[in-house]
Amino acid sequence: MKNIYIKIGLFLSLLLSSVNAVDNTPTVNNSTKSDTVQLINIAGKQRMLSQRIAKDYMYKGKKIATSKANKQLKISIGEFSNAHKKLLNSINDEEITNLLEFVNMSMDEFKEISNQPFNQDNAQLALDLSESILEGSQYVVDSIKTSVKLKESNIVAKSGKQRMLAQRIAKYYIAYQSGITDKNTITQMKEAVELFTENHNDLMANATNTTTINQKLNKINKLWKIVYKFYLNIEKGGLPFIVFTTTDDITGKMDEITKLYVELYK
Repeated sequence: MKNIYIKIGLFLSLLLSSVNAVDNTPTVNNSTKSDTVQLINIAGKQRMLSQRIAKDYMYKGKKIATSKANKQLKISIGEFSNAHKKLLNSINDEEITNLLEFVNMSMDEFKEISNQPFNQDNAQLALDLSESILEGSQYVVDSIKTSVKLKESNIVAKSGKQRMLAQRIAKYYIAYQSGITDKNTITQMKEAVELFTENHNDLMANATNTTTINQKLNKINKLWKIVYKFYLNIEKGGLPFIVFTTTDDITGKMDEITKLYVELYK
């Protein structure tokens, strides 16, 4: 069964290559700056959901924060489906809509796995699928940014990406606790922590921040300086519930900030 997902990964790579080869930027049905920035936010949130669904599946399987993880998993799948429909209705580029359909196919595969008994093999499959969904969703974000060439879109995309990185950290933390202890798990965790720190510093230095945005960023900064050390201690483990709650807290706060950037750049 694992070979199936290796083939899926290869197919996605080939699909992305074909999109690049055509070198067409997607046409966004909504032409206003406000609608386009909002669309970047929607596509960007799909990145976060791709990580959260895999995280919740593994937390649920390991019986840690079970009730919250189970509820969050169902909500995330519903949110992903609704956002997917919005993207399909807003982008009329054939190559990108094909990619969106592939992403949706990966989500359908995940739904099937989530109903199967939890074990290390299924945890690995969930991890692999979340990476495919993330890669596809990131490509959609980049494509929309390229089509509009708005400087402000970079800030919205970067802020939105912080939501994903917080969930990615929790995903790899619980993946390690689930028995996926290869070098890649540790590497991906450390890279996510490093990138979150880098992006956060960039956002704090953004000249167009409002007072409210700066206040919210400073609150995250205080929390981050404490908790990032827990995340880097992935091999020792022992703090899965703290990792779950703190990354969820950061994700929620970054979602609020991203929405403020969307409003700011209208």
